[in-house]
Amino acid sequence: MTSILPNQTLYVRNLNEKVNKDELKRSLYSLFSAYGRILDIVALKTMKMRGQAFVVFKEIQSATSAMRGLNGFNFYDKPMNIEYAKSKSEAVAKLDGTWKKPGSAAAAASGANAQRAQTYGQPVSAPAQKRQREEEDTTDTKRAAGDGRNEIESESPEIETEVEETTSATTVVKEEAEPINRILYIQNLPPDVTDEMLSYLFQQYPGFKEVRLVPGKSDIAFVEYEADHQAAVAKDVLNKFKITHDKEMKVTFAKR
Repeated sequence: MTSILPNQTLYVRNLNEKVNKDELKRSLYSLFSAYGRILDIVALKTMKMRGQAFVVFKEIQSATSAMRGLNGFNFYDKPMNIEYAKSKSEAVAKLDGTWKKPGSAAAAASGANAQRAQTYGQPVSAPAQKRQREEEDTTDTKRAAGDGRNEIESESPEIETEVEETTSATTVVKEEAEPINRILYIQNLPPDVTDEMLSYLFQQYPGFKEVRLVPGKSDIAFVEYEADHQAAVAKDVLNKFKITHDKEMKVTFAKR
């Protein structure tokens, strides 16, 4: 079996299906954006693709660093499984000029069949009696790769694909007032910070559950509480707390 070539899109599996999808996507953005600029966060509504997501970076180097740093990372009580996606996302295709408009002859010929073959690792059969099923499978595949229209939602704040033509598949979400969340996003931490140090600080407040450091990114972490209002109390007290004489923590709600 041939290995998957490095590319800008990561395929993330084993995500906690019990977490609200909007919260999950925003938390993914908060976590992965530490490694580089994100073009898109893709999630699907189909039962077949639950617990999975696609994270699209602008640069291959960023995707590689994120995969190395976060593969196996305990995210909402489940270790993430991360690998390169087999198909190019729509956002990346638009950037490099290879995107084909849906419905065109070229897209129908190379997009549907080639993408299905690439994703499933097998040729697409041609008989007419199988066409309907193939089209349904291709629709799911295209959604996963970033070519869908109705099932994909992009939840990354301030994400822009830097291409002139826009599409309903990618929605740029403007950052609004900070929504409350039971998970806190901690920034500007010193290089030698440990989970014990952070636990000591945050466990003073009711509802504390755990601290999650980000491998390869010592300056950020996540702290989870049992309820939103409990996290809010800790945030209000510890935001701008000087963890060292020259390091002032920035504590915000993780993006939903």
